Amino acid sequence: MNSLNKSSVGVVGLGLMGTSIITDLLINDQKVVALAPISSDLDDNALHRIKKSLQSCYERGMSQSKPEVFLENLTMTRDYHDLAQCWIVMECVSEKIEIKKDVYNKIELAIGDEVLLTSNTSAIPISTLQQFVRIPHRFFGMHWAEPAYTTRFLEIICGEKSSLELGEKLHRIANGWGKEPTLVRKDIRGFITNRIMYAMYREAFHLVENGYATIEDVDRACKNDGGHWMTFCGLFRYMDLTGLQAYHTVMKDLFPELSNRTSVPKLIDDIARKGGNGISNGIGFYNYTPEQSKKWEESFEEFSFEISQLSSRFSESKFLQKSNGRDNGKD
Repeated sequence: MNSLNKSSVGVVGLGLMGTSIITDLLINDQKVVALAPISSDLDDNALHRIKKSLQSCYERGMSQSKPEVFLENLTMTRDYHDLAQCWIVMECVSEKIEIKKDVYNKIELAIGDEVLLTSNTSAIPISTLQQFVRIPHRFFGMHWAEPAYTTRFLEIICGEKSSLELGEKLHRIANGWGKEPTLVRKDIRGFITNRIMYAMYREAFHLVENGYATIEDVDRACKNDGGHWMTFCGLFRYMDLTGLQAYHTVMKDLFPELSNRTSVPKLIDDIARKGGNGISNGIGFYNYTPEQSKKWEESFEEFSFEISQLSSRFSESKFLQKSNGRDNGKD
């Protein structure tokens, strides 16, 4: 990883997700070339978001240096030729295939054949996107979560034509960015986390729309059960910790009763058709005043930092280190 720090990571697309990824890379001592494919992206807003995030990381103890130190490793540009110095380029533009195709064409004209190319898509299969690149074996999905700098989450996805060897190498490198990455070895729509989360969303809508619970009750139940333990251990480890046999018994009766609908639920469809977009415009499953929206946004940021610091104390890598230490002590 140290040798890679001397070259740069390219990030194409400077929206909310792109600037969040840039922040994570910078605080992990990576040089970054940030490219705005749309002129309006390269304005004071993008740099302001990065500076604000870097300052928050400094104040919260996630980084040891002030923003100006990290900003020395950041190059902001509109020129694709500036990507020539990068060992990997990450595409973070909107989820529209035509836009991505155009961006890939411009990126591949600027970079060498050995440079890795990734997409932050959370919805389009990687095998589909590989059809639009010149060298598909070096192309991967790299699915980040927001805020990228406070979570250990990162999915690396192999498409049908991706090199598994390169995917495994990228997986190892991502550990140096403060991540505990997962490697999706076979491409599937939604990857790992979205498939699991959308199964939860579907059942949540089923419970509300059929009168079993209110929106508030479903949120409360999720926060105080799954939300209480999931960041510690995940699904399979939790069954191990709390008694696998009980889950086996319940599944026989419960699985046939779960929702398997394939249409978009009316509850979200009605809100979306009216233009509702949650806290960004105050209209969602809950309604928000501008003050409430700001408070929820600030609280989510604060929670993200605090849960990151707590969960890092119980990370899988630390368990393995302790286990190896005990094993070595016995030899």
